[in-house]
Amino acid sequence: MNFIDKPANTANPQQITMAGQKVVNLALQGGGSHGAFTWGVLDRLLEEERLSFEGITASSAGSVNAVVLAYGLAVGGREEARNALHLFWKKLSEATSHGIMQPSLVDKMIGKFGLDHSPGYLFMDALSYFTSPYFYNPRNLNPLKNVLEAVVDFERLRQSPAVKLFLCATNVRTGKVKIFKSEELGPNHVIASTCLPLLMQPVEIDGEVYWDGGLSGNPAVFPLVYECETRDIVMVHLTPAERPEIPVTSHGIMNRMQEIGFNAALIREMRAVTFVNKRVDEGKMAGGKLMLIHVIEAEDVIREFPGSSRLNNNWDFLSHLYEIGRVRTDQWLAANFDDLGKKSTIDLEEKYF
Repeated sequence: MNFIDKPANTANPQQITMAGQKVVNLALQGGGSHGAFTWGVLDRLLEEERLSFEGITASSAGSVNAVVLAYGLAVGGREEARNALHLFWKKLSEATSHGIMQPSLVDKMIGKFGLDHSPGYLFMDALSYFTSPYFYNPRNLNPLKNVLEAVVDFERLRQSPAVKLFLCATNVRTGKVKIFKSEELGPNHVIASTCLPLLMQPVEIDGEVYWDGGLSGNPAVFPLVYECETRDIVMVHLTPAERPEIPVTSHGIMNRMQEIGFNAALIREMRAVTFVNKRVDEGKMAGGKLMLIHVIEAEDVIREFPGSSRLNNNWDFLSHLYEIGRVRTDQWLAANFDDLGKKSTIDLEEKYF
């Protein structure tokens, strides 16, 4: 029997709450507008009364979803969290609906939700090759920050967090991952986690500057291992790990480079988890913690979208991803809920080695 098929060696009192719920941690990847898939996943998980959440680690768009979810839970429970997530994505779509990043008629005819023929996208893409956000956005305007501040009361979130939050950002000077925790979070911490270097100026916090957390951890898993009791981690995976075709266009090459880079840190961590799990399962690591890994993903869907779709906030696209997220989560719950607390529901060696 493979080690992933075996139940944990020891009982974990945090696995089941007093209400009989199963407790899980969440790991939310970034992916720009593709984060609307995660919105759908979270919306369906919030409907599942048999589940509750202890901790959430997240990067980029995952950090946005995590903060909005946590705030909703803090102020009004599950239904308020669902409402807050819907409100955020709706407001973001409205706030960017008159910007230059709009799909052209050709993009709409192609039907893959890309921006590859959008004059605004092509203009900004060209600018990013020859200049920087310091030049074309000197005032560092960011509609995402405005929407976040309109939806989330960060002081309330800091005072009464309903879950443990771990938001990942990348220290520009050292290249190391930085974890921002619930008790310190403000809008700038979320913006730091979402800061794409070619589109936004780095965010300064306490004398250090930060870029997107996906560069160093997409997301980082270690906070859930060290700072949470529950062993189950449900990862919402957005960045395609594999692509059958070889990219030949400059956009395709850049997109694939970004995908590989954003998955690299996660793959390293999951290989470490696999190694530790083996040692624990074989009785060679006394006191070790056997982590149970689960994945909800839509790689087959995301692979069909061009890289430019990550910047498409059209409501039709966001709603489409949301619905896919709900359906995939419903399928995942039906197939795997009973295994939570008992075993991983993916083969870690097959997926990450």
